[in-house]
Amino acid sequence: MSTALIRPEAVLGDALDDLGTELFATLRRSDQRRRGMEYVHGLLSTRGRKSIRNMAALKGGSTGQSLHHFICSSTWDWIPVRRSLAGYLTRLAPPQAYVARLMTIPKVGRHSVGVSRYFSVDEGQALNAQRAVGVWGVADTITAPFSWRLYLPQAWIKDGLRRNQASIPCEVGPETLGDCVLTACRESLAAWELPAQPVVVDIEEADPAATVRGLRAMGFPAMVRVHGDLPLMVHDPALTGHGAHLLTAPEIMQAARALFRPMARLETVSRSLPAVRRTALVAAVGVRLPGAAPGGAPLSLVGVNEPGRRGPAEMWLTDLPHPAASVLRFGDAARRVDRDFDEVTCRVGIRDYVGRSYGGWHRHTTLASAAHTVAVLSATAAQARQAS
Repeated sequence: MSTALIRPEAVLGDALDDLGTELFATLRRSDQRRRGMEYVHGLLSTRGRKSIRNMAALKGGSTGQSLHHFICSSTWDWIPVRRSLAGYLTRLAPPQAYVARLMTIPKVGRHSVGVSRYFSVDEGQALNAQRAVGVWGVADTITAPFSWRLYLPQAWIKDGLRRNQASIPCEVGPETLGDCVLTACRESLAAWELPAQPVVVDIEEADPAATVRGLRAMGFPAMVRVHGDLPLMVHDPALTGHGAHLLTAPEIMQAARALFRPMARLETVSRSLPAVRRTALVAAVGVRLPGAAPGGAPLSLVGVNEPGRRGPAEMWLTDLPHPAASVLRFGDAARRVDRDFDEVTCRVGIRDYVGRSYGGWHRHTTLASAAHTVAVLSATAAQARQAS
């Protein structure tokens, strides 16, 4: 996809009509279904920031007031709409994997729901931001988000005034960011009985052991990035003599340095460019979680390195069969999600909501996910027409 958004006349075709009809069937009132279509259209066609004011300027009249009410203070439930989006994607392009991805939304001020100050390792500085976990489906030609969970720090959970002002539901309680990942998957993948494909998680604050256990309990294979000194028990005949005591993940990879072998991997750079095939050095070591009973489901710690580099660039904990090949395959799924988040999701305004309410944030991200899906489907259809 080019750096510009798809033109409105290209977007307002079968993709928007077909998806919109299915998504908004759960809305009982015709005016709500109409506003839903208008909002998705506005996200796709408005240039610059996708604020309600800017989107309403395309329509004129009192559209701004009605769109604001539809998103910020209406009572329509976003969960059935998300479930419809997930079902639509599953039928159209059955997922090969799911990716749980962290979204950071920088903010000025402290009043947007969930906003807090935290230190970003990637940015190397403290940020004022909202954070949320998105759950994405990844198929051959399509990646799209269909569910979101907003992370609420303790300061928001315990402050009754802030809760009331943002209309945070009483059932939303304290959780870590790692808990947020599992809850996001439980409320979508498990609750909606989606196909049991691998779930890829690359979120530094999500504990790999707890995440693998949680996803296993839901019936989903797991592939979780290890960012730190995760303690594990070696359970691999190739590393005899190392299983007597706990070792950290980096120590296990160091002990397995002779096991690394070259394998081909795909690296996705841009939607407008084909994936590049490169060589990676990969090693998989059988491990157990501390306290796990003997004879449980096997786990592997997989290290992925670049030729000529010391120490693994990536470490993954997984229960997938053929762990080395699986990690390379589904690692590309995570990179495709990162690419499409930058090239599509951000450009349809996923981070542009400026309201303060919990429900408004969720309604906006739901419709932005629908806009992402329309944009990707339209681009894929256009590419297919050009190819034929």
